[in-house]
Amino acid sequence: MVLGQIYAGTKKELKTIEKYLEMALEAPHPLLHEAGLELLRAGGKRIRPMLALMASRYGDPGRPEVSVSAVMLELIHMASLVHDDVVDNSELRRGRPTVKAKWDNRVAIFTGDYIFACAIKLISAFDHPEAHRQISRVIRDLSLGEIDQIRHLRNWKQNLRTYLRRIKRKTAILMALSCQLGAMAAGCDTSLSRKLYYYGYFLGMSYQITDDILDFVGNERQLGKPAGSDLRNGNITLPVFYALRNPELHDAIVSVLTEAEPSDDDWDDVIGKIRDSQAIEEAQSLSDRYLRKAEGILDELPDQKVTGLLREMTAYVGERKY
Repeated sequence: MVLGQIYAGTKKELKTIEKYLEMALEAPHPLLHEAGLELLRAGGKRIRPMLALMASRYGDPGRPEVSVSAVMLELIHMASLVHDDVVDNSELRRGRPTVKAKWDNRVAIFTGDYIFACAIKLISAFDHPEAHRQISRVIRDLSLGEIDQIRHLRNWKQNLRTYLRRIKRKTAILMALSCQLGAMAAGCDTSLSRKLYYYGYFLGMSYQITDDILDFVGNERQLGKPAGSDLRNGNITLPVFYALRNPELHDAIVSVLTEAEPSDDDWDDVIGKIRDSQAIEEAQSLSDRYLRKAEGILDELPDQKVTGLLREMTAYVGERKY
Protein backbone atom coordinates (compact mmCIF):
# COMPACT_ATOMS: atom_id res chain seq x y z
CA MET A 1 0.00 0.00 0.00
CA VAL A 2 1.38 3.40 -1.07
CA LEU A 3 0.58 6.37 1.15
CA GLY A 4 -0.23 8.47 -1.92
CA GLN A 5 -3.23 6.24 -2.65
CA ILE A 6 -4.59 7.01 0.80
CA TYR A 7 -3.86 10.72 0.41
CA ALA A 8 -6.02 10.72 -2.71
CA GLY A 9 -9.03 10.19 -0.48
CA THR A 10 -8.36 13.41 1.46
CA LYS A 11 -6.37 15.37 -1.15
CA LYS A 12 -8.52 18.51 -1.21
CA GLU A 13 -8.71 18.77 2.57
CA LEU A 14 -4.96 18.21 2.99
CA LYS A 15 -4.17 21.06 0.58
CA THR A 16 -6.30 23.31 2.77
CA ILE A 17 -4.48 22.06 5.86
CA GLU A 18 -1.11 22.98 4.30
CA LYS A 19 -2.31 26.55 3.72
CA TYR A 20 -3.62 26.79 7.28
CA LEU A 21 -0.33 25.46 8.65
CA GLU A 22 1.61 28.19 6.87
CA MET A 23 -0.79 30.82 8.21
CA ALA A 24 -0.62 29.40 11.73
CA LEU A 25 3.19 29.57 11.73
CA GLU A 26 3.34 33.26 10.86
CA ALA A 27 5.38 34.97 13.56
CA PRO A 28 6.22 38.61 14.35
CA HIS A 29 9.89 37.68 14.73
CA PRO A 30 11.62 36.82 11.41
CA LEU A 31 13.76 34.08 12.97
CA LEU A 32 10.75 32.25 14.39
CA HIS A 33 8.92 32.63 11.09
CA GLU A 34 11.88 31.30 9.09
CA ALA A 35 12.38 28.34 11.43
CA GLY A 36 8.69 27.45 11.21
CA LEU A 37 8.71 27.64 7.42
CA GLU A 38 11.85 25.50 7.36
CA LEU A 39 9.90 22.77 9.12
CA LEU A 40 7.09 23.03 6.59
CA ARG A 41 9.53 22.87 3.68
CA ALA A 42 11.02 19.70 5.13
CA GLY A 43 7.66 18.09 4.44
CA GLY A 44 6.27 15.16 6.37
CA LYS A 45 3.64 12.51 5.89
CA ARG A 46 0.88 14.56 7.61
CA ILE A 47 -0.47 11.30 9.01
CA ARG A 48 -2.01 12.92 12.10
CA PRO A 49 -4.15 15.49 10.27
CA MET A 50 -5.06 12.82 7.72
CA LEU A 51 -6.28 10.53 10.50
CA ALA A 52 -8.34 13.39 11.94
CA LEU A 53 -9.86 14.15 8.54
CA MET A 54 -10.73 10.51 7.94
CA ALA A 55 -12.24 10.07 11.41
CA SER A 56 -14.39 13.18 10.87
CA ARG A 57 -16.21 11.39 8.03
CA TYR A 58 -18.11 9.34 10.58
CA GLY A 59 -19.89 12.61 11.43
CA ASP A 60 -20.07 16.01 9.75
CA PRO A 61 -16.62 16.64 8.17
CA GLY A 62 -17.70 20.12 7.04
CA ARG A 63 -17.62 21.58 10.54
CA PRO A 64 -14.92 24.26 10.90
CA GLU A 65 -13.62 22.55 14.05
CA VAL A 66 -12.43 19.61 11.91
CA SER A 67 -9.81 21.55 9.94
CA VAL A 68 -8.79 23.50 13.05
CA SER A 69 -8.22 20.22 14.89
CA ALA A 70 -6.20 18.75 12.01
CA VAL A 71 -3.90 21.79 11.88
CA MET A 72 -3.51 21.84 15.66
CA LEU A 73 -2.52 18.17 15.74
CA GLU A 74 0.19 18.64 13.13
CA LEU A 75 1.52 21.69 14.99
CA ILE A 76 1.83 19.65 18.18
CA HIS A 77 3.68 16.96 16.23
CA MET A 78 6.02 19.51 14.60
CA ALA A 79 6.80 21.14 17.95
CA SER A 80 7.61 17.77 19.52
CA LEU A 81 9.99 16.96 16.64
CA VAL A 82 11.93 20.21 17.14
CA HIS A 83 12.36 19.44 20.85
CA ASP A 84 13.15 15.78 20.09
CA ASP A 85 16.01 16.82 17.81
CA VAL A 86 17.51 18.84 20.67
CA VAL A 87 17.26 15.88 23.05
CA ASP A 88 18.79 13.52 20.48
CA ASN A 89 21.33 16.07 19.26
CA SER A 90 20.13 15.29 15.72
CA GLU A 91 21.71 17.13 12.81
CA LEU A 92 19.37 15.77 10.14
CA ARG A 93 15.66 15.10 9.81
CA ARG A 94 14.20 13.87 6.52
CA GLY A 95 17.59 14.52 4.98
CA ARG A 96 17.59 18.24 5.86
CA PRO A 97 19.38 20.12 8.66
CA THR A 98 17.29 20.32 11.82
CA VAL A 99 16.40 23.66 13.40
CA LYS A 100 18.99 23.07 16.12
CA ALA A 101 21.61 22.29 13.48
CA LYS A 102 20.80 25.30 11.30
CA TRP A 103 20.67 27.66 14.26
CA ASP A 104 21.27 26.31 17.78
CA ASN A 105 19.55 24.60 20.71
CA ARG A 106 18.13 27.83 22.12
CA VAL A 107 16.45 28.77 18.84
CA ALA A 108 15.11 25.21 18.50
CA ILE A 109 13.63 25.19 22.01
CA PHE A 110 11.90 28.54 21.57
CA THR A 111 10.70 27.56 18.10
CA GLY A 112 9.15 24.40 19.53
CA ASP A 113 7.57 26.38 22.36
CA TYR A 114 6.18 28.91 19.89
CA ILE A 115 4.64 26.18 17.73
CA PHE A 116 3.06 24.59 20.81
CA ALA A 117 1.59 28.01 21.66
CA CYS A 118 0.22 28.35 18.12
CA ALA A 119 -1.48 24.97 18.52
CA ILE A 120 -3.06 25.93 21.85
CA LYS A 121 -4.26 29.25 20.44
CA LEU A 122 -6.02 27.43 17.61
CA ILE A 123 -7.83 24.98 19.82
CA SER A 124 -8.98 27.67 22.26
CA ALA A 125 -11.92 28.29 19.92
CA PHE A 126 -12.99 24.63 20.24
CA ASP A 127 -16.03 24.61 22.55
CA HIS A 128 -15.59 21.08 23.89
CA PRO A 129 -14.21 20.65 27.45
CA GLU A 130 -13.35 16.97 26.94
CA ALA A 131 -11.29 17.86 23.86
CA HIS A 132 -9.31 20.37 25.91
CA ARG A 133 -8.68 17.77 28.61
CA GLN A 134 -7.45 15.22 26.08
CA ILE A 135 -5.17 17.74 24.32
CA SER A 136 -3.66 18.86 27.64
CA ARG A 137 -3.02 15.24 28.62
CA VAL A 138 -1.28 14.47 25.33
CA ILE A 139 1.00 17.52 25.53
CA ARG A 140 1.85 16.59 29.12
CA ASP A 141 2.59 12.99 28.16
CA LEU A 142 4.75 14.07 25.23
CA SER A 143 6.92 15.92 27.74
CA LEU A 144 6.99 12.93 30.06
CA GLY A 145 8.03 10.72 27.15
CA GLU A 146 10.98 12.99 26.40
CA ILE A 147 12.02 13.02 30.06
CA ASP A 148 11.76 9.22 30.16
CA GLN A 149 14.03 9.03 27.13
CA ILE A 150 16.62 11.29 28.73
CA ARG A 151 16.41 9.43 32.02
CA HIS A 152 17.01 6.04 30.40
CA LEU A 153 19.69 6.97 27.88
CA ARG A 154 22.22 4.12 27.64
CA ASN A 155 20.33 2.27 30.37
CA TRP A 156 20.51 -1.25 28.99
CA LYS A 157 18.97 -2.59 32.22
CA GLN A 158 15.59 -0.89 31.71
CA ASN A 159 12.65 -3.21 31.12
CA LEU A 160 10.38 -3.60 28.13
CA ARG A 161 7.47 -1.93 29.90
CA THR A 162 9.54 1.25 30.16
CA TYR A 163 10.09 1.24 26.39
CA LEU A 164 6.41 0.61 25.60
CA ARG A 165 5.32 3.40 27.95
CA ARG A 166 7.82 5.73 26.29
CA ILE A 167 6.62 5.11 22.73
CA LYS A 168 3.02 5.35 23.92
CA ARG A 169 3.74 8.83 25.23
CA LYS A 170 5.96 9.97 22.37
CA THR A 171 3.96 8.63 19.42
CA ALA A 172 0.89 6.49 20.01
CA ILE A 173 -1.31 8.81 22.05
CA LEU A 174 -0.98 11.67 19.55
CA MET A 175 -2.17 9.36 16.77
CA ALA A 176 -4.93 8.18 19.10
CA LEU A 177 -5.95 11.77 19.80
CA SER A 178 -5.92 12.53 16.07
CA CYS A 179 -8.57 9.90 15.44
CA GLN A 180 -10.60 10.77 18.53
CA LEU A 181 -10.48 14.53 18.00
CA GLY A 182 -11.44 14.27 14.34
CA ALA A 183 -14.55 12.35 15.35
CA MET A 184 -15.36 14.70 18.25
CA ALA A 185 -14.96 17.77 16.01
CA ALA A 186 -17.39 16.22 13.53
CA GLY A 187 -20.03 15.67 16.24
CA CYS A 188 -19.69 11.89 16.60
CA ASP A 189 -20.90 10.24 19.78
CA THR A 190 -18.55 9.35 22.62
CA SER A 191 -18.64 5.60 21.95
CA LEU A 192 -17.50 5.98 18.34
CA SER A 193 -14.81 8.56 19.11
CA ARG A 194 -13.48 6.29 21.87
CA LYS A 195 -13.21 3.33 19.50
CA LEU A 196 -11.33 5.53 17.05
CA TYR A 197 -9.01 6.57 19.87
CA TYR A 198 -8.00 2.95 20.44
CA TYR A 199 -7.60 2.37 16.71
CA GLY A 200 -5.15 5.29 16.58
CA TYR A 201 -3.36 4.08 19.71
CA PHE A 202 -2.71 0.56 18.36
CA LEU A 203 -1.75 2.00 14.97
CA GLY A 204 0.66 4.43 16.65
CA MET A 205 2.36 1.73 18.70
CA SER A 206 2.95 -0.33 15.56
CA TYR A 207 4.11 2.75 13.66
CA GLN A 208 6.77 3.63 16.23
CA ILE A 209 8.03 0.06 16.58
CA THR A 210 8.37 -0.07 12.79
CA ASP A 211 10.30 3.22 12.87
CA ASP A 212 12.64 1.67 15.42
CA ILE A 213 13.13 -1.37 13.18
CA LEU A 214 13.77 0.79 10.12
CA ASP A 215 16.44 2.66 12.06
CA PHE A 216 18.49 -0.55 11.83
CA VAL A 217 17.49 -1.97 8.47
CA GLY A 218 17.14 1.22 6.43
CA ASN A 219 19.94 3.15 4.77
CA GLU A 220 20.86 6.81 5.22
CA ARG A 221 19.09 7.88 2.03
CA GLN A 222 15.83 6.25 3.13
CA LEU A 223 16.06 7.41 6.73
CA GLY A 224 17.40 10.92 6.18
CA LYS A 225 19.94 10.16 8.93
CA PRO A 226 22.63 7.53 9.55
CA ALA A 227 21.39 3.99 10.21
CA GLY A 228 21.42 3.05 13.89
CA SER A 229 21.12 6.69 15.00
CA ASP A 230 18.86 5.81 17.92
CA LEU A 231 21.36 3.40 19.44
CA ARG A 232 24.27 5.74 18.73
CA ASN A 233 22.38 8.39 20.70
CA GLY A 234 21.89 5.94 23.58
CA ASN A 235 18.21 5.17 22.96
CA ILE A 236 17.28 1.58 23.74
CA THR A 237 14.59 0.58 21.24
CA LEU A 238 12.71 -2.69 20.77
CA PRO A 239 15.25 -4.42 18.49
CA VAL A 240 17.94 -3.67 21.08
CA PHE A 241 15.81 -5.14 23.90
CA TYR A 242 15.43 -8.38 21.99
CA ALA A 243 19.08 -8.41 20.91
CA LEU A 244 20.18 -8.03 24.55
CA ARG A 245 18.54 -11.40 25.28
CA ASN A 246 21.05 -13.01 22.93
CA PRO A 247 24.21 -13.87 24.93
CA GLU A 248 26.36 -13.41 21.84
CA LEU A 249 25.10 -9.85 21.31
CA HIS A 250 24.58 -8.79 24.93
CA ASP A 251 28.20 -8.03 25.80
CA ALA A 252 28.88 -6.20 22.54
CA ILE A 253 25.84 -3.93 23.01
CA VAL A 254 26.65 -3.22 26.66
CA SER A 255 30.24 -2.44 25.67
CA VAL A 256 29.35 0.31 23.18
CA LEU A 257 26.73 1.76 25.54
CA THR A 258 29.10 1.96 28.50
CA GLU A 259 32.35 2.76 26.73
CA ALA A 260 33.39 6.41 26.97
CA GLU A 261 34.09 6.90 23.26
CA PRO A 262 33.34 3.84 21.12
CA SER A 263 34.75 4.05 17.60
CA ASP A 264 32.61 4.27 14.48
CA ASP A 265 33.73 0.75 13.62
CA ASP A 266 32.49 -0.51 17.00
CA TRP A 267 29.09 1.11 16.40
CA ASP A 268 28.85 -0.21 12.85
CA ASP A 269 29.74 -3.71 14.02
CA VAL A 270 27.07 -3.81 16.73
CA ILE A 271 24.40 -2.20 14.53
CA GLY A 272 25.16 -4.73 11.79
CA LYS A 273 24.86 -7.64 14.21
CA ILE A 274 21.50 -6.41 15.51
CA ARG A 275 20.28 -5.88 11.94
CA ASP A 276 21.17 -9.46 11.02
CA SER A 277 19.79 -11.00 14.21
CA GLN A 278 16.47 -12.56 15.13
CA ALA A 279 15.70 -9.37 17.10
CA ILE A 280 14.35 -7.66 13.98
CA GLU A 281 11.80 -10.40 13.33
CA GLU A 282 10.80 -10.47 17.00
CA ALA A 283 10.23 -6.71 16.99
CA GLN A 284 8.23 -7.00 13.78
CA SER A 285 6.08 -9.67 15.39
CA LEU A 286 5.08 -7.31 18.22
CA SER A 287 4.37 -4.54 15.71
CA ASP A 288 2.08 -6.91 13.80
CA ARG A 289 0.22 -7.77 17.02
CA TYR A 290 -0.64 -4.11 17.53
CA LEU A 291 -1.80 -3.88 13.92
CA ARG A 292 -4.12 -6.84 14.41
CA LYS A 293 -5.63 -5.05 17.40
CA ALA A 294 -6.15 -1.94 15.24
CA GLU A 295 -7.86 -4.09 12.60
CA GLY A 296 -10.08 -5.55 15.31
CA ILE A 297 -11.30 -2.07 16.21
CA LEU A 298 -12.14 -1.37 12.55
CA ASP A 299 -14.34 -4.47 12.55
CA GLU A 300 -16.48 -2.70 15.17
CA LEU A 301 -16.89 0.51 13.16
CA PRO A 302 -19.72 1.31 10.72
CA ASP A 303 -19.34 -0.22 7.26
CA GLN A 304 -18.57 3.03 5.44
CA LYS A 305 -16.11 4.10 2.77
CA VAL A 306 -13.92 5.79 5.38
CA THR A 307 -13.52 2.51 7.24
CA GLY A 308 -11.93 1.17 4.07
CA LEU A 309 -9.54 4.14 4.03
CA LEU A 310 -8.53 3.37 7.60
CA ARG A 311 -7.92 -0.25 6.60
CA GLU A 312 -5.62 1.05 3.86
CA MET A 313 -3.78 3.14 6.45
CA THR A 314 -3.36 0.04 8.60
CA ALA A 315 -2.00 -1.85 5.59
CA TYR A 316 0.44 0.98 4.85
CA VAL A 317 1.85 0.85 8.38
CA GLY A 318 2.16 -2.92 8.15
CA GLU A 319 4.06 -2.69 4.87
CA ARG A 320 6.63 -0.18 6.08
CA LYS A 321 9.23 -2.94 6.13
CA TYR A 322 12.83 -3.19 5.17
